[in-house]
Formats: sequence, structure tokens, C-alpha cells
Amino acid sequence: MPNTEWSKLNGLQLGRYAEYYAKMEFASYGFDVYTSEVDDHGIDFIAKTKGGRFLEIQVKSIRQTNYVFMQKEKWDIHSPDVFLALLLFREGELPDFYLIPATAWQTPNALLCEKEYEGLKSKPEYGLNLSKKNMQMLQSFKIENTFRALETGEDADE
Repeated sequence: MPNTEWSKLNGLQLGRYAEYYAKMEFASYGFDVYTSEVDDHGIDFIAKTKGGRFLEIQVKSIRQTNYVFMQKEKWDIHSPDVFLALLLFREGELPDFYLIPATAWQTPNALLCEKEYEGLKSKPEYGLNLSKKNMQMLQSFKIENTFRALETGEDADE
């Protein structure tokens, strides 16, 4: 059993753990996993399905419900092959793992949002409002559900 005292890890360590954990989960479901040498396009690794489809995965780790975002210039919401692997770490537990297709942001809602920041320094972004009231909306993206959809060829955000 791995250490689950997440508060003992700094942000960089937690992020690195999340990335390795995500890769192991993909491998456990029979995906081939390829690590990119440089993370300059918002993609942490590539996963190849049994059917030969290549998925681009961005990993985000959080310790509590809050806001997570991806810069618009690095997040293609029109590609069916781009996914966010979100790992929610709670002290004393293994992380909750959600796999969200980028295409889900084509239909914004209380959970999935878009921010432009016109006239401000911040770059436009797509985000997740991870409040307690929005957590129920996140459940449809549990990793098991998304993997099942990928295996059957359905859109995971339907």
C-alpha cells in the first residue's frame, strides 16, 4: 500500500506522483503508455488504445475542491483524442481519478467553464469549477466510465 499522507508532499512531488499514477492506471487497462520528453504543449503523456488510437493526456492533481485550468492555446476542445486526467487527493486515501475528454468543454456548464480575461494579463483558459455542489457532475467522468466509453467507441462526454 503506498503512502497516502499527501500533505507531506509538496506541489511538485504530488504532481509527479499523479502523473506516474495516471500512467499506471492506463497500463492496468491495457493501454500502451508513451512519455513525452518535454511538456511544452500541455500534454504529459500519450496512451495508445488496444485498437490503435492515440490519446493525448494532460494530468492535473488537486488536494481539495477548487479551480483547475488549461490554457486555451494548449487545449484543443475539438480533438476527440485529448483528455484531462484529474486526480483528487484526499488524506489517507488513494486518489479519485477522473478522465475528461477535451470535447466536453464544447458544452460549458457549472463544472466546465471558459474564461477569456479580455484586457487582463491572464491568458484565456478552459477550467473546472470543482465546488462541492459540482462534484456530482464530475462523477460521470470517473475513469472507469470514460475507459468503458473508449472501449465501446462512444463519446465519453455523452
